[in-house]
Amino acid sequence: MKRYKIGEENVDYRIDKVVPILNSEITRVTTQKLLEEGKILVNDKKVKSSYKVKLDDIISVEIPEVKDTEIIPENIKLDILYEDEYIIVVNKAKGMVVHPANGNYTGTLVNALLYRCKDSLSGIGGEKRPGIVHRLDKDTSGVLIVAKCDKAHLNISEQIKSHKVKKTYIALVKGIVKDNEATIDMPIGRSKKDRKKMDIDKNGKNAITHFIVMQRYQGYTLLKVNIETGRTHQIRVHLSTIGYPIVGDEVYSNGKNEFNVEGQMLHAYCIEFLHPITGEKMKITAPLPEYFNEVLRKLENRKIDI
Repeated sequence: MKRYKIGEENVDYRIDKVVPILNSEITRVTTQKLLEEGKILVNDKKVKSSYKVKLDDIISVEIPEVKDTEIIPENIKLDILYEDEYIIVVNKAKGMVVHPANGNYTGTLVNALLYRCKDSLSGIGGEKRPGIVHRLDKDTSGVLIVAKCDKAHLNISEQIKSHKVKKTYIALVKGIVKDNEATIDMPIGRSKKDRKKMDIDKNGKNAITHFIVMQRYQGYTLLKVNIETGRTHQIRVHLSTIGYPIVGDEVYSNGKNEFNVEGQMLHAYCIEFLHPITGEKMKITAPLPEYFNEVLRKLENRKIDI
């Protein structure tokens, strides 16, 4: 139990705003949860989140002990691009699932991160686990930010929500894209024919994808892609819909290709954001995986001038 006495500088602030100021390790969301559970008291009495503190109020905060997660830590090799006490940025391998779920309880990125970072995790939502703020599909490789504490998790989530995080992808698509650059603005929702797929749906969530042609080849185009929104399968759905499915995509095309690549040739190349604690501008890149470079080498003699 921690106790704080309210000084003049905090008078008339809402209790759910004051507690994160008094203790920077507690987010506003956690504060509201603790208030509901009666673990934050004002002068030994329960109050609502909207309560405005008064001079000399005594705030008592019972901080629950962080529980160990039920997810099993696994010694899986990771490609770490950046790490400090608040965040870790990894270059996720193609074929790796991000989070345990039905059919994939082991071998995921979270299992690997728990093994690597357990002692440095201060708790996400009351559990010692890495905070996944955005995801990549199983067969999409590349850069991924993971939070180590609630404060970092909340901050980066807010940056993503307000479109302050810039994500750049590299994709190899079937067909020769005519426009040097374009924007795809089509809403995406769950497919009504196949619940495992996403589809263009006028009643779906807005989704905006920008792309620039990097190189044209006979039968293929290499694209640099930026997304304003982060809908499930967004890039794959958008590019397939306009007639340029990603090479190897087994869901939004037949997956068959002359290179015998399994899974979409889509790589999260770069991510730009503000450090959740220091505010420093961060730009982290993940080099193309070797299989991707090998395909591009095979296409070298098939280039078409832009």
